Amino acid sequence: MVARRPFGTQDALLGAARAEWFSLSPVDWRQAFADHPRIGDREALGQRFPLTHKLSSQEQAGVAGASEDLLTALADANEAYQQKFGYIFIICASGLDAPTMLARLRERLDNDAQTELRVAAEEQARITALRLGALDPLEPRACRHSG
Repeated sequence: MVARRPFGTQDALLGAARAEWFSLSPVDWRQAFADHPRIGDREALGQRFPLTHKLSSQEQAGVAGASEDLLTALADANEAYQQKFGYIFIICASGLDAPTMLARLRERLDNDAQTELRVAAEEQARITALRLGALDPLEPRACRHSG
């Protein structure tokens, strides 16, 4: 990304970030996934991820008022996901409530490994675009989910 500078527009920055991300290997993607807290794991947000705690907390605001039962269901589904795929569940959570995140997690548990890796990589690209968009206060970005 540094070698591609300067970026004349926000779209150029976002396009370069997307191109760089998708030029990486699945091993690189999994390494990036490891640097995210699990959805709904509020304790880990502050302890394991002090530098990105504020961003992650804002992005995961949809779990802020979730019941203990819902947080337990998220934790259980997260564990099943990690057991099946070998990495944490990645979703661009901005604008999603906890029941929606849980539903998407459960839906994606039905994916095969190759499909899910690609879906998770696309979600990471959305997170990156959201965070890069946050650099420009005049153009706030939100995750764009289909369906």
